[in-house]
Amino acid sequence: MKIQPTELHPLVQEYLHELHILRQLSVHTLKAYRMDLSELQGFAAEDSVELLEVSNAHVRRWAGRLHSKGKSSRTIARALSAWRGWYDWLTEKDARRAAKEDRLAANLTANPVDDVKAPKRLKSLPKALSVEQALALVNQAVLEAGEKKDLEAIRDAAIIDLLYSSGLRLSELLGIDVMQSKDRQQESAGWLDWDAAEVTVLGKGGKRRSVPVGAPAMKSLQAWRETRNASEHAIQSIALFISATGARLSPRTVQARLRTLAMRAGLPTHVHPHMMRHSFASHVLQSSQDLRAVQEMLGHASIASTQIYTSLDFQHLAQAYDKAHPRAKAGKG
Repeated sequence: MKIQPTELHPLVQEYLHELHILRQLSVHTLKAYRMDLSELQGFAAEDSVELLEVSNAHVRRWAGRLHSKGKSSRTIARALSAWRGWYDWLTEKDARRAAKEDRLAANLTANPVDDVKAPKRLKSLPKALSVEQALALVNQAVLEAGEKKDLEAIRDAAIIDLLYSSGLRLSELLGIDVMQSKDRQQESAGWLDWDAAEVTVLGKGGKRRSVPVGAPAMKSLQAWRETRNASEHAIQSIALFISATGARLSPRTVQARLRTLAMRAGLPTHVHPHMMRHSFASHVLQSSQDLRAVQEMLGHASIASTQIYTSLDFQHLAQAYDKAHPRAKAGKG
């Protein structure tokens, strides 16, 4: 049966109709299925292969073709899923017809997409600020705290200083109390040891860890503690970071304040709390080269999670090389 390249095979049309009527898939999902199955049909036409005679080798070749076109692993995985679904439907349809007619299924005995996997997704590197950008942000927060001398500005400086100093997750930071409470009704998730300059937090998997806090960050935190304790609402909460009304600070507030401060500091990128954690890890690793220490401070269960920052470190070295090495400069222009 000769099918025009722009015309969907009748069995593809029937399958899409069933997805629409029986499974009631959304218009968006159906559009994706149609596009992927149309691409399958296009590959078959290019290689002069009947859709019902496609083999596992054909599918592997076409998946490679998608990859060579620059398609992402996610896009290829979606296409393979659509192809696999159609061939599963065909196999079941053929088997039902064979049973009804009391004969063996002839057209498809196995799904040609079985065991074909998309290429592994490349793990995207976390976005981190440069040392100069991180310092510009912290300095902006400290400057505003000194100029405005109000509760929000002093609190924001302490938050940003602590995020960059200790690499905490936002949830860990917001769980910190002014001091440790061992009350069974309200046991602290985290707390600051003001004398030891150390913060203890409850991380993923319910694991506690203690992380040192640098002297500049401790100075910002002490200024915040004085301002916080002088607030009329301070007695309402044991939380270290509170709003103007005394409530424990929300994630959205921290995200918004950080974004605004970054803009005022002239940073060319959207800054979020987790970026401060990435920046902390990357910069400490650049200076110390101690992967195990960074793993412990971040609270990673596996060293593999921390190793991604070695890639960021390599990027930093590569950029430094491009800027400084005479041969690197000579090759440009």
